[in-house]
Amino acid sequence: MQRRRDPVERATDRNGEPTDLQDVSTWEPRSILDLFAYTLYNAVSYGLRGIVLLIAIVITLVLLISPAALVLEEPFVGLFFALSVVPAGLLAAYVWYADITTSEPLSLVVVTFLLAILFATFAAVVNSVAQLIFGAGFLATLLYFYLIVGPIEELVKLLAVQVFAYRSDSFNAVIDGAVYGAVAGLGFAAIENAIYIGRVVGESEPEAGLLVTVSGITAVRALAGPGHVIYSAIAGYYLGLAKFNREYAGPIVLKGLLVAAFVHGTYNVTVGIVPGLLTEILPIAPGLAFVGYVIVYDATIGYYLYRKLARYRRTYQTIVSDVDRDSRAELTEFEPPQR
Repeated sequence: MQRRRDPVERATDRNGEPTDLQDVSTWEPRSILDLFAYTLYNAVSYGLRGIVLLIAIVITLVLLISPAALVLEEPFVGLFFALSVVPAGLLAAYVWYADITTSEPLSLVVVTFLLAILFATFAAVVNSVAQLIFGAGFLATLLYFYLIVGPIEELVKLLAVQVFAYRSDSFNAVIDGAVYGAVAGLGFAAIENAIYIGRVVGESEPEAGLLVTVSGITAVRALAGPGHVIYSAIAGYYLGLAKFNREYAGPIVLKGLLVAAFVHGTYNVTVGIVPGLLTEILPIAPGLAFVGYVIVYDATIGYYLYRKLARYRRTYQTIVSDVDRDSRAELTEFEPPQR
């Protein structure tokens, strides 16, 4: 985006004569005071970011104490932590594959994944405090999921993309937003699954059996993971759209967040209700009703994401093929006639 210029600077360009406009319409650090202000600003700016990152790391370590202790005590549980994110990982890999433009650098992918893990802890803290404030009851639960859980969790995942990958030159296509959004969703699902599995196993009765308990909660969390990838990939797509439409960047990002937060909140509200209704209507077991509903819901929202990615791919392929065809036609005009 081209830098906006003051009328004095524009007039100077038309005049054609070099003029020093320092402190008139342009500025750069020259004097001691300039350098002091410039240095202090950068120190405060990067210092605040460092403090936020440090707080996130501390909270993350605290939340991971229980899962880490569980793995040290029973190493095989670590395998279940990994298995719980396999479906989400496969879905994120598909979104990465759908990027028809250029492959994203592994370093940016890893950083986005790690930032999502760290920022997820902020959502965990906010959710816990808000749950105490909202209390119990159907209306309170409804407001809690739609106003707190959905928006906050999608916001922190989007921030994991925005603070680093979004600012990179490698983020050079709208669809890149969906890729990094999916990676952020995978990171969020990874730490959320670890915390849930660690908590459930830690609170389970010894006679229940560790293997039975950990395999059961792993299956549940494996079903929940893909939703995080889908929702944040949708929000990430709109973040990518905003990067190339700066005039409407704010509304575009907000639209993506609203869509992602709504479908996220709707899942949280309905997943505790619909499976029970299905067991009353249909002769199926509660577990099957739960699994079936989660799969159908994720498939429905996933299809919405799929259509966006597919439309982008089709448009890209059409435009690129047209450009290549025009380029070949232009070259043949200067080729010698065939004899």
